[in-house]
Amino acid sequence: MISRTKTSAFALLGAAALALGLSACSAPATADETGADAAAFAVDADTLVFGVVPDSVDTETNYQPLMDYIAAETGKTVEYHESTDYAALIEAAVAGKIDVASFSGFTYVTATNNGAEITPISSIVTAEGQEPGYYSQAIVPVGSDITDLEGFKGKKVCFVDPSSTSGYLFPTYNLLQAGIDPEADITPVFAGKHDVSVTKVGEGVECEAGFAEDSEVAKSDKVEVVAETMVPGAPIVVSNTLPDDLKAQLTDILGEVTIDQIIDSGVESADSDGFRSVFYATKPVDDAYYDTIRDICEQTEAEQCQG
Repeated sequence: MISRTKTSAFALLGAAALALGLSACSAPATADETGADAAAFAVDADTLVFGVVPDSVDTETNYQPLMDYIAAETGKTVEYHESTDYAALIEAAVAGKIDVASFSGFTYVTATNNGAEITPISSIVTAEGQEPGYYSQAIVPVGSDITDLEGFKGKKVCFVDPSSTSGYLFPTYNLLQAGIDPEADITPVFAGKHDVSVTKVGEGVECEAGFAEDSEVAKSDKVEVVAETMVPGAPIVVSNTLPDDLKAQLTDILGEVTIDQIIDSGVESADSDGFRSVFYATKPVDDAYYDTIRDICEQTEAEQCQG
């Protein structure tokens, strides 16, 4: 267990969740104004709002085929909702402003801790035979004399966002395990997106080292990996307030589907090199899958983890 003297390093983690201002959000639209049906939608019964955080410049392009598939299978309009950051996506989930969403694992845990009525149904894998999960990678500029996490001490270090699983929670935990206080022993820089973190580290000016998700690290020849940690796969979630039959349908179509099945369903946008690079299939996950994140929250007593 991590010493409590180190838990102050996680004060930054609380900023997003504590600043949500949830009381300012209006209630979601009901499916039936007469009260016969207590189900609720983010907008209306003909629309499904798909929420994401713009982790990279290609976020909307990456998710469009999946949204097209949901629209084709449900017969509903799927509206893309891009939150400005992780805290905004949490706020939208708690306020009932999204129907389906792609979260990071930590954002999912934080959202449910703060009252979001959502359920994880699957996680995306990018290759055949792969299981849900990905790597949080510690990176340095190519040619750097930093060879391990201990070398991050005293450096300007890029993180993604205070609510990012692979871009902050796991990196901060790993730094603490390496004897580095992320509050006192380094200069943290928040890049906002995984690809931006990779770029800044590669340039070696604003950041001398940093962290990002492996899929974005792999796109750069300007950085090299000095450490990595497996992270529970990011969940696709569905709102608990949707009608039961629609929740069951979304769970069925998104729980375990391959890219070939999506293409065969008539979604032409899925048949592209770009989509194939980020999507092979979905694999079922449940709430218990994210207990690793809860364990880290418990060990570190991170403020943001508290409901």
